[in-house]
Amino acid sequence: MDRTGHVRQAVIDLLTGGEATPPGASRPTSAARLEMLDTRSGLRGIDYLDILETQFLARHLDLEARRMKSRGTGFYTIGSAGHEGNAAVAAALKPTDPAFLHYRSGAFFAQRAKQLDGETPTFDVLLSLCASSEDPIAGGRHKVFGSRRLWVPPQTSTIASHLPKAMGAAFALGRAARLGATLPVPEDAIVMCSFGDASANHATALAGLNSSAWAAYQHLPMPILFVCEDNGIGVSVPTPRDWVESVWGNYPGLSYLRADGSDLVDTYRAATEAVARCRSRRVPVFLHLDTVRLLGHAGADVELTYHSVEQIHEAEARDPLLHGCRQALRRELASADELLACYLGAEAQVSSAAREAERRPRLQTAAQVAAPLAQHTPSAVSAEATRAGRAAARSELFGGEDKLPESQNPEPLGRLINWGLLDLLAKYPEMVLFGEDVGRRGGVYGITTKLQERAGSARVFNTLLDEQTILGTAIGAGQMGLLPVPEIQYLAYYQHAQDQIRGEAGSLSFFSQGQFRNPMVVRIAGWAYQKGFGGHFHNDNAVAALRDVPGILIASPARGEDAVGMLRTAMAAARVDGRIVLFLEPIALYRTRHLHSDGDDLWADRYPSQEQAVPLGKARVYRAPAAEAPSAVAPADLTIVSWSNGLWLSLQAAQQLAEKHGLGAEVIDLRWLAPLDIDTVQRSAATTGRVLVVDEGRRTGGVAETVITSLVERATADSPAPAIARYAAADCYIPLGQAAELMLPSRDGIVQAAHALCNRAAAGVPAVEPPEATLAATARGRSKRSHRPAAAAR
Repeated sequence: MDRTGHVRQAVIDLLTGGEATPPGASRPTSAARLEMLDTRSGLRGIDYLDILETQFLARHLDLEARRMKSRGTGFYTIGSAGHEGNAAVAAALKPTDPAFLHYRSGAFFAQRAKQLDGETPTFDVLLSLCASSEDPIAGGRHKVFGSRRLWVPPQTSTIASHLPKAMGAAFALGRAARLGATLPVPEDAIVMCSFGDASANHATALAGLNSSAWAAYQHLPMPILFVCEDNGIGVSVPTPRDWVESVWGNYPGLSYLRADGSDLVDTYRAATEAVARCRSRRVPVFLHLDTVRLLGHAGADVELTYHSVEQIHEAEARDPLLHGCRQALRRELASADELLACYLGAEAQVSSAAREAERRPRLQTAAQVAAPLAQHTPSAVSAEATRAGRAAARSELFGGEDKLPESQNPEPLGRLINWGLLDLLAKYPEMVLFGEDVGRRGGVYGITTKLQERAGSARVFNTLLDEQTILGTAIGAGQMGLLPVPEIQYLAYYQHAQDQIRGEAGSLSFFSQGQFRNPMVVRIAGWAYQKGFGGHFHNDNAVAALRDVPGILIASPARGEDAVGMLRTAMAAARVDGRIVLFLEPIALYRTRHLHSDGDDLWADRYPSQEQAVPLGKARVYRAPAAEAPSAVAPADLTIVSWSNGLWLSLQAAQQLAEKHGLGAEVIDLRWLAPLDIDTVQRSAATTGRVLVVDEGRRTGGVAETVITSLVERATADSPAPAIARYAAADCYIPLGQAAELMLPSRDGIVQAAHALCNRAAAGVPAVEPPEATLAATARGRSKRSHRPAAAAR
């Protein structure tokens, strides 16, 4: 049952029927329109009519979206019908107040656009509906409400996943002021975030709301206005009556207001009070609007499958446009003829603009679609990464010239990361570092020890225990001009909040054509090899969810000097190109000093000078048995590709292969897992003819899959694919205790896998992977045989 015609006609019938001219009504005058309708909010009659006109436009955009869908020219039919009261909220705010919008916020968007000259919200929305490449915000990539000039970052079909980042933006407003950082919005700006009643039950919504209240409870500035548009249903599931108020009406730290979203005067009054309270007190405010959903969830929704005809009629009777017209007539702000002309005029305007939008160009190539996904300016990033920091700031934070890290003795990975972070805090005054326990405790593994003491609690601070809050804070802080470095304690904990990166942070540049960015470097303590401590949550080796996100960068250093150089490049990429970097640190190597034997100190590095940085996506090549003794290097019989813990093990295995078995190995440390340096691997493979990929991640979803596939895809008749094998962790969780070693690659297992690969290649047998069942055997390293392949087989 298509109700679009009924909903449209109901307004016309009202304005042409018996209610059109109430008994005793006088003809509206311009003077009446200048009078105050509400002294508390300052709403005048002329303001009321302006908002009502916006509601008419928003309604006709929804109706036109359905017609465009039927013509095959439109591709989105989730509308704002029944929620048009949010236009009054827009009128109460400033266009410099960042607004993170619910997908039923068409009237809000149109009303905000009226606050600045030169905006064309009707045509812009229509371009978005028909996926035109001329859509000024997303360029045809999705139907979104968004505008750089109007401070509306685009959201897609969000289920409250935007609340944590809205909270982060509000938090950053107060924190930037404390740091003296330059804000992209006025200092008195507040953040507005709208969502539905059903979405309020989502775990992500709870994260955003609770963290805002948590901050306010501790008297931290948190100027955010949450607007819950409560239409009583989520697709087909009803929300219990008064549930929203019962949960959030008396929540500690939240100031609560409620209004009838169908009543413009009541909504505007509540909105102005909420905005004033939020702006002056810098506290979170929860504005609860009672709304109604008309025309179902979307165009394809058959509402009769879960609502009766009577229920649908009852909802349509609560149409805010009907209420708005009745109020205008009763208050003598306009005649029925004037309102009808405005209503039909809006329809004609939308219809004409839709026909024009349908003729505008669409995206034509895959390259066009992906263009805004991830900006990359290598020369600018390199220049920024190698730019020296402020000398005075470095000396102050490190405690004197004699305490600067480059003058200290070689140290392992963890200590160099600590120094590298402090160095970056000196270089970037807008940098903030945060996460659970990173403050006085210095993090679980002490990597952030004394950073808070040296840089101050405004820049290095603890968060509550919630990864969605941590990453949401980073997204919002990045949009407000800060350079956030959040910490996730363990790789497994990232999984709790991965959509904050995949769905929110990672998509922002894509859906805004680079107009909005949320730069960040996310530090994640991860990987396994912790001698069985902690079980799978503390030894997680699953990276598929990280590598699945388009456009992000993934760093995974194995040693200190690389970690510092990669941190510098990561921060430069974030600052220059607005990139998102996941910086995956191997816990097991934090304090490792030795490589082959106790006391060799081969895994302790000197701190690199400020002019040194690791190029983005560039691997590092080692030759066995050790890079520090090139004269002892054996001829390369195979290439071993790995990273992080796998590199440490592979270098040990390479020495065993050279000393005990006469096999020379070239070991490649990928260092960056996105982008992958396949060129370096391919060059080495062309010389050795054999490639063993040692993947401490799982067989399914591991990095080895991409490395091997890339080598095969690049093969030609003149340059055939090398003999290839992989040695990966099992498709299993990591158990507690020594049993963990049975599931992961080992030094002796690498030696055995290298033997097997060379033997197959020498015999002319195509390389195949060892069966998964052999993993435990290779981990115990049972094979000690030496097999030197003939030179002709290389």
